[in-house]
Amino acid sequence: MELAELISLRPVPCAGVLLMLTQRCPLHCAHCSTASTMTGPQLDGAALRRLVESFGPQDRPQLVMFTGGEPLLRPGLVTELAQAAADRGVRTALLSGMFFARQGRFPRHIRKAIQAVDHFSASLDREHEREVPRAEVLRTLSTLLDDGMAVSLHLTGHGPDDPYLADVTEEVRRRFGNLVPMLVNEVRAVGRAASWAAAARIVAGPDGASNTSDVSAVSDSSGQLQNPARVLPCAMAAWPVVASDGTVLACCGQDAVDLRPAPEHLLLGHIADDDWPTLRERALNSPEVRMIRALGPLHLRSRFGDGGASPDGYCATCIALPQSTDLPAIRAFGAGPAGELLDRHATAAQAESGPVTLVRRFGCAKYAELVAPGDPR
Repeated sequence: MELAELISLRPVPCAGVLLMLTQRCPLHCAHCSTASTMTGPQLDGAALRRLVESFGPQDRPQLVMFTGGEPLLRPGLVTELAQAAADRGVRTALLSGMFFARQGRFPRHIRKAIQAVDHFSASLDREHEREVPRAEVLRTLSTLLDDGMAVSLHLTGHGPDDPYLADVTEEVRRRFGNLVPMLVNEVRAVGRAASWAAAARIVAGPDGASNTSDVSAVSDSSGQLQNPARVLPCAMAAWPVVASDGTVLACCGQDAVDLRPAPEHLLLGHIADDDWPTLRERALNSPEVRMIRALGPLHLRSRFGDGGASPDGYCATCIALPQSTDLPAIRAFGAGPAGELLDRHATAAQAESGPVTLVRRFGCAKYAELVAPGDPR
């Protein structure tokens, strides 16, 4: 499964599900959106197995994305869940910070876990390179390519003109050609970076937010906030996200994922109580989630609330919808055939635009074409 196909699924409701296997990580990256440490929480493996085993022949996602923290701290669980998903016709992908490559080693149990998934993506940026050498990351990707794996890089820089991004993308293209596509994002003032990113004047998206650190979850950098009534659909509300405490949300924005109690309009359930068919039904039929996907929070606040955007931007506007809008009116508007039609139309329009166009909005636009080398969309 190539990166372009994965990104193409991103705006399709319930085409994927994001599983945060753990919030633990042995690295100490200064920009970590989840502020992960080795003492962070992690999900019970049995609960995750029950969720995957609840996928049915006609009621299943197309993709399960393993994220963290560092999911490869649990290689046995990754292998087990990937096999269970494959048995049910569901593909899998995983993003790693590559901690295991620090000493130039590729442990057998970790290699087995990577080979169990259908797509592997490695994080690489200047913060990672302080702990994991770039040469070792690229060497590992070369080994996986030799194994026949589909691989990609998730790069993060300090704005589109960051010389680091120019340097690393040039090196990767020179070494691998089009064999290693790249998703390029920008550091956001969230998680561990919240205390320094804004002060450092790092170029970021209008929401000032990040996400659950995976190749398919990127935050809006459109810069289009001048017209608060503008329709800006949110593809990031398309896939359910299982947080590290088992809470399931309709949004991958890290501010929403971390907030407890969870925002009422984004809460889908908990994996201790709910199986995939239940979570899918809620995600597809929640009127307010439908309208966030189809119209975006800015339009909803303008139409049903006090107007304008939150001073903190797009994602903050969404989180604040229960306080700033008539939420029952949004629910009434999004219910029934009309809401379903709007949702389908927004999904079709975003899917038709292709992966490059999607990343131009939700990632670093300057490097968007690297997610699908050769695809002009």
